[in-house]
Amino acid sequence: MTSLFQWRLMRPDDIAAATAIAAEVHAAFPEDDAVYVERLALYPAGCRILERAGTAAGYCLSHPWTAGSLPALNTLLGALPAVPSTYYIHDVALLPAARGSGAAGTVVAALAAHAAANGFSSLSLVAVNGSEGFWRRQGFHVVDAPQLAAKLASYEVAARLMARPLG
Repeated sequence: MTSLFQWRLMRPDDIAAATAIAAEVHAAFPEDDAVYVERLALYPAGCRILERAGTAAGYCLSHPWTAGSLPALNTLLGALPAVPSTYYIHDVALLPAARGSGAAGTVVAALAAHAAANGFSSLSLVAVNGSEGFWRRQGFHVVDAPQLAAKLASYEVAARLMARPLG
């Protein structure tokens, strides 16, 4: 039941919970704590924690970015683009107890509304870990980006750049 799980904005004291969730959910895609700290500092409106009874059960990192490109895995951005052209979902991770609750779809809808309200015409992301089907159900499609093949392969062989138009 989705009402048991609630999304809220991430705070600095949530970083340890987010990285612990990442270690469990995305063990094949490790990122340093500094990545979480930086994303939260650069764009706090795009960082969320999923809670159930006060305990973290998932997280989301997202931020403005440049369409047709993607940040490398486990890399600090330094700054957001001066003229961003897409709203990038860096990561949505849910512990097994939260899967099937509708929480992932809820945060995607919230991010789409946030992006549209801030003038973005698209969402983009890299689908990994067998998640392409989920993202397709959320309205995303695979973007043919041969120039990004090496960067995508640094995630995993099956990684796909995906986008969703807004509006």
